[in-house]
Parts: sequence; C-alpha cells; structure tokens
Amino acid sequence: MADLFTDYGVSAALRAKRGAPSAWDEMFPDLSSLTPLEARAAYKDVFAALAKMTQEELRGRTDALASSYLAQGVTFDFAGEERPFPLDAVPRVIEQQEWVTVEAGIKQRVLALEAFLADIYGPQAAVHDGIIPAALISSSSHFHRQAAGIVPANHVRIQVSGIDLIRDELGAWRVLEDNVRVPSGVSYVISNRRVMAQTLPELFVSMRVRPVGDYPNKLLQALRASAPPGIDDPNVVVLTPGVFNSAYFEHTLLARLMGVELVEGRDLFCSGGRVWMRTTAGPTRVDVIYRRVDDEFLDPLQFRADSQLGSPGIMMAARLGNVTIANAVGNGVADDKLVYTYLPELIRYYLGEEAIIPNVDTWRLEDPLALEEVLDRLDELVVKPVDGSGGKGLVVGPAASAAELETLRKQLLKDPRGWIAQPVVQFSTIPTLVEEGLRPRHADLRPFAVNDGTDVWVLPGGLTRVALPEGELVVNSSQGGGSKDTWVIGAEPDFTGDGMTRSVQGLVADQAANVHSTGVAHAVDHSPQDKPFNDNEQHQQQQADARPVGERKAQEC
Repeated sequence: MADLFTDYGVSAALRAKRGAPSAWDEMFPDLSSLTPLEARAAYKDVFAALAKMTQEELRGRTDALASSYLAQGVTFDFAGEERPFPLDAVPRVIEQQEWVTVEAGIKQRVLALEAFLADIYGPQAAVHDGIIPAALISSSSHFHRQAAGIVPANHVRIQVSGIDLIRDELGAWRVLEDNVRVPSGVSYVISNRRVMAQTLPELFVSMRVRPVGDYPNKLLQALRASAPPGIDDPNVVVLTPGVFNSAYFEHTLLARLMGVELVEGRDLFCSGGRVWMRTTAGPTRVDVIYRRVDDEFLDPLQFRADSQLGSPGIMMAARLGNVTIANAVGNGVADDKLVYTYLPELIRYYLGEEAIIPNVDTWRLEDPLALEEVLDRLDELVVKPVDGSGGKGLVVGPAASAAELETLRKQLLKDPRGWIAQPVVQFSTIPTLVEEGLRPRHADLRPFAVNDGTDVWVLPGGLTRVALPEGELVVNSSQGGGSKDTWVIGAEPDFTGDGMTRSVQGLVADQAANVHSTGVAHAVDHSPQDKPFNDNEQHQQQQADARPVGERKAQEC
C-alpha cells in the first residue's frame, strides 16, 4: 500500500497551501495527509485489494490490459501514432443508492429533451410561451427544417443518449453537456468491463457489481419498437460511414452483438418511398436504420449533395413513415450548448418538475451584460463553442496564454451566439496509474440511456473518461485522456435456482460479453457525434469495395 499510494496527496496538499480550489477525491475523504489511509465506504474493497499489490504488480496488470486491447484492435490515434485505447486498472465505484438518483436525473433529462425536440419540430409551444427564444432555435447549426413535421412511429427521437456528468468540488453531480445526435463510446464500456471482469473477478462477486452486457439487447429492443406501424418483424441495420471513421469499432461491435447487418450508404437504395438493402439474394426491405452518419451526410437530396456516405431518398422515406432513422435527424439542436442553458426551464415547462441533476453555472454570451462580465474575466473562466465536441475549441482561461485570450476575445465579440462561458469546475479525482504511481486525476462520466417509448433504461455505469496529465480538465482521448471501468455496486445478490450465490466463473461470464473486435478501432475523442468527416476520409470511403453486403460477408468469413 505504501508503495502504491506514496505521496498520493502531494499535489492536493500543495494546492491547499496556495489557497487554490481543491477537487473532491472519490476514493479518499481527506487528502491533507500525503499518504491517505482511510478510503470512502464505496472504495473499501478496491483499496484493500490495491493495498496487497506493489506498483510493479499493478503496472503488470495495466500492461496486460493494453496488450489485450492491442490484440483486439481497440486502439486510437494520438498525435499520428496508433496506441491501445488507455484503460486504467483502478475502477470508478458508485454505490447503488447514489446511482438511483443519477439514473432518475438522466431519465428526467431524456424525457425533457424528447419533449423539446417534438415541440420545436412541431407546434413550437415553448417558443410561443416565451420559454426559449425563436432566434436561438433558428440560428442553431444543427436545427434542420428538413426534419420538421416528421413524427416517429412511437414518438421517440432519442433512442440513444449520452449525458455527460461531472462531480463538482463538493462531490455533487452536475450535467456538463447533452449528447443526443449520435453519442459514441458505449463500445468501450462493454470492452472495458470484459477485460476488467477477467482481471479482478473476486471483486465483482464481493462488491456485487451490476453488469453492462444487456446494452445491445436493450438497444435492439428500442430500435425494433421504433419500426413503422404494421411491421411485426422489422429489419434493423447499422449504417456506418466506413472503416476510416473514428468509431468504426463501435459500429461493428454493436451490429454483431445485436445480430443485425452493418451497412454503408452504397449498400442502400430508395425505391417507391422505401429503403432497400442490396444483398446477393436480391433487395431486402429496411425498416429501421441505426445511423452513425451525421445529418449533413445522410441524404444528398436534402443535405450535402456531394455526400456518398448516405443514400438519396432516405429522408423522404422517413417522412412517408416507411423507415425509422435512429437517432432522429435534427436532434443536434438539443446538443447546442446554448440550448443546454435552458434545460432547467424546459424541464419545468414540459414535465412540471425541478431538475434532479443541475447544470454547471453558465453565461449566455448573447446577453450583452453577460458578455461584458465574461470579457472582464476571461483569464478565470472556461469558454466553449456551442457546437464543439471532443474538447476542440475549448479555452481554459487560467491555462491560456495572453495571445490565446486576445484571440478568444475577438472571437467572442464577433460571434457571441457561438460561445458560452462557465466557471472552472475542479472535476472530481480518482486514483489513476501514471508514471509516478497512483495519483489523483480528474474524470467525467457519460451514462448511456436507451428509450424504447415505454421506458428510459439507463446503463448502470457508463464511460468514465480520465485526464492523464496532472491538473488537466479535458478528458478526451484526443487530448491525452484515458478511461476507467465504472462499477455500480451494492445491487441485490444474484441467485441460481438452487438458492446458492453464483460462482465467480459464472458471474465473470455474465460480465464479460463476447466482444472481440472484428475490425480496427480508431477511438479518437469520443465526441458527442462521430468525428466530422473530412474530404480525405470521404474519398477513401468512396474508393472502398462496392460489392453487395451478402457477397462481402461471404468472402470475409
């Protein structure tokens, strides 16, 4: 223990001496001692297990995780170098009692966002009632009039959401941003769990960790439930931009675990107001498209005419009610960080409730008084583009140079609608293995929710992203971040038919879904939507094999 946690609290103690704000550590309630000895209740078993290890043993386990990911192709591109997706061997732990509140807050948020999207692409009652300005909606880069009037079969527009959360300096949960376009990262939740269940199997039994392997079944049920009316056995496909996309590993994994076809735009065509898939057995009707292609590339007849990533006519088929596109086109307006600032009011308006999980305090820079205050305090605040993702464009004032702040000042004056500002929140820290040993590092959490029209199911846990450099608050892997397995613990024990608690082997089998990769993963930044497709990527995808799905699969087997 002394080896692993030697000087764990040094940085926190130094910050406290300087009077700087300190973060809430999730494992230890008191970091004033350089070597904390008392772990929080949720982490007692994890701490006890770590206390038996040397730093070399923990590094050996971490290296084994990296080797496993490299063998599976779960890699990401960092500074032009292909690396194993970084998974830290120390899990994040959340007690079931606390998770109940998080789960309720996520469900509430999803329902409010569903109501908001149905409203703005329909009657726009919230605009007429003065809850949210019309100009905010119309000026959002992801508000698409092409989606107006399209009503999904089961009234669900957000089949999948990823709501990013953080803990503030007091340990309270806050919503950092909403992701309801094409949220990515769940494949790493599933993959992380598989390797962690094999690495620390006894802890999964003693701590009663809730499994995450049911996600593909929940997603498939939600997609099937969204099918056009009158179809008893809908044909579901996953639409990917292709192998050069940053989240291609996730696309292949989910398609395989759901048992559905993975298709590209060239595999689909529209005829008679319906969508069809080319196969060696002839055209097959498609009823539900779980698309991982951004709106602007989905239908060249409605959006970018040069796109070859989607299929002409898909939007018309959706308007006619002959195909469901999941998530719905136009959802991105709900991801707008300026819309985010109105969510507490929208929850109150649509649901008649107060927000269970509050937002981070935010300045709307289109307000002249707010803009003036922010310009006076640029070196104290975090400033974000309203349509940014993956940490791109974000400026942390205290860490920015004078030149960067001056450039930012000019951008804010030129386009105040395009930015928001927030105080610097010290995300909570979790012990993370770095070169010096275990050290506190800042982390966020992306829980994933699936809406089938009757219930919003929240995956127990989610993707914990952790910033590896000391003091860094941007957790995205493109900025040098990593991830942790997230354990929701304290669930009711699972019993077999003879009344005996399940064996370690049986529990690990449940936790560790068969998620071996079928392709190479390029996990760049886990952005709210897949990485924007640049011209080079489109060109590469257009040159790929154009054979029908069935023929390609037959030759690949």
